[in-house]
This record gives sequence, C-alpha cells and structure tokens, in this order.
Amino acid sequence: MGSNPRDWIAASLLPGIGAVGLKRLAVAGVPPARLLQSDPEALRLVTARAVTLRALDGLARDTGPVAEKLDTCLEWLASGDALCLTPDLDPYPALLFEIPDPPPLLFVRGNADCLLLPQIALVGSRHASRSGASNAYRFGAALSEAGLVVTSGLALGIDGAAHQGVVDRGGATVAVFGTGLDAVYPRRHAALAQQILDTGGAWVSEYLPGTPPVPANFPRRNRIISGLCAGVLVVEAAPRSGSLITARMALEQGREVFAIPGTIRNPSAHGCHQLIREGAVLVESVAQVVEPLAPLLGYYAIQADGPATVATPELPLAEAQLLEKMGYDIADIDQLVVLTGLATSRLMPLLVSLELKGIIEPVPGGYLRCSCDT
Repeated sequence: MGSNPRDWIAASLLPGIGAVGLKRLAVAGVPPARLLQSDPEALRLVTARAVTLRALDGLARDTGPVAEKLDTCLEWLASGDALCLTPDLDPYPALLFEIPDPPPLLFVRGNADCLLLPQIALVGSRHASRSGASNAYRFGAALSEAGLVVTSGLALGIDGAAHQGVVDRGGATVAVFGTGLDAVYPRRHAALAQQILDTGGAWVSEYLPGTPPVPANFPRRNRIISGLCAGVLVVEAAPRSGSLITARMALEQGREVFAIPGTIRNPSAHGCHQLIREGAVLVESVAQVVEPLAPLLGYYAIQADGPATVATPELPLAEAQLLEKMGYDIADIDQLVVLTGLATSRLMPLLVSLELKGIIEPVPGGYLRCSCDT
C-alpha cells in the first residue's frame, strides 16, 4: 500500500529538499508523512535546512505558499482526469526510479499502464529538415509496430513528427511535458496531444498544474524522457541542443544511445555525428535499434527488418536523371546546370516537381535529396 499522494505532493513543495532528498526517503522506506510530522530520521534523510523547517511549520498551520500550492494542486486532481504517481505507488515506472534524481511526482493523463511497457525515446531538432521530420515519422511508426512505446517531448520538429508517426498507426506514445498538464505547449500541438490520448498513449509531467513554459524546465524534463526508456534515438540535432542533453543524460543513466547520420553539410546532423564519434550506435534501420535492446525487451523484440523508409515513386525520365545526377550532397543551381547540361529555365520546373513530391528539399546552399527515398 503506497503513501497518500497528498503527502508526496506536500513534501515535494518543501524548499531545500529536491528529488534526490525525496528519493532517499523512498529507498529507506520512510513515508513522506513522517517528514511532514518533522520526524528526526526523515529530516536527517532529506538533510533538512532552516528554510525547510520554516515551510514545515507553515504547512502544519495550513498557512504560507506551500499550503496554498498544495490546495491548488489537490483541487485540480480532484476535478480532472489526471492521476499522480509516486515512487511507492504502482504503476510508477521502475526504470525511472533507477535514475539519480527521479521525479517524486509524476502527473499522468491518459493510459498510465503504457508507462510500464518497453519504451524508446525519439528526439531531435525543433528546426527539423524535411528529411529529418520524415525519418522521425517513419522510425516512430516502425518502432511502434515493433512493439515499443515511443516517448518524446511534444516539441515542434522531430518530437512532433515522431508522435504523429505513432498515432497515425494507432500506437501508444508518451509525451513528456515541460509544463503542467493543465495546458498543452506548444499550442500548435493541441490536436496531436489529443490524438495521443485517443490512441492509448499518455501525457506525463513532474510539474504542478499551472506551471508555465519556463525555459529552464525543458532541459530538466529531458532526464525523464531518457529515464523512462531503454534507449534514446537522436534523429537530427545541432551540436548544442536539448537533444544532446537528453542523449548524455541517457548515457549517465546507463541507457543505449542511437543516432541517425546525415549529410556533413547539414548543421542539424552535426550533433548526431558527434554522438556517433562518442560511441552512439549508428542507425539506418529499425532492427539496428531493436536488436541491441532485445535482452531488455524480451518478446517485444519482434521482427523489425529493413530501413524505416519507402521506395522512391516512379518518376518521369527527366526527373529520374536529375535525381541521379544530384547524388546525396547539397547541390546548387549552378552545379546542377553543369551536371545535367540543362538550362536553368528547364531545370527549375524539374526541381519544383521533385520538391512537391517530397523527394528533394531546399536547404541553405541549394537542394538536398531527402533521406526518405534511400
């Protein structure tokens, strides 16, 4: 029988303790109620400071900011469809509890049971290229079909494409918020967030309702994304990005890290290349993600052969010849004129047609063949 979530919420609001201190309580089997009663052993475990003792006194008298926040949170839980998971209450995810600073509170909307299934994080740039978003969508869908719950951060770009790939096939995906669960951020993903609930997925956050999108919250929530998962797949990332923060947290947590390579001329691929140099698994197919995780996934490691891509549609001869001449590097108009022998006036309609078909994309410096046709 777990503790009353109210006690964990109250304890988490106390200043000067943090997630590490509250984990010590859970590991020691000391319920947070004893902390709220100023039990000496509980105070020692959390290394209570003067500011903590003052807050405990105010809470006991039901006054002060901690008491007000507690009441607001409890009212929100009572009036909505969310629940609060705590470290001593099932179904708090066991993998997440293993990290150094697991969230003492895990607010969940949707299907909390999917948090107990094998998960893979899929993350990347908010400013995704078309090929990056296509890879995220296809890998998200294929990993879901391979039996994994795909977890990401609901951000624009790679995160959103990964979630969308899963829900379009009716699979379960987990969105980890950097805000409270009472509002979707970014608002542009409100419809996608609802689809996640409708297809058996879940929203997750350690933040109390009413928590706004403070920039500092997002790097911190990344430890939850990686902590929930057996591995992290980085699709596209700049050398300094939140995705690399997630990958490094995953390494610190003992998780597998995978990265999809890209062209050396794409700045958003440089972060993936850096991870590969540092030992991340280079990934070209879903099987290359699932196979290393097989010992952890058991029967979930089912068939996942081939790349998560589709074949190039049949093209008119002129477009097929242009695509062959382009190769897989960025090519500008002048280069393509030389390579094809075509005048610019003849070349441009072909490029527009290939772009509309999603086979090439404009990038800084010219055009690039999308990886979805490889």
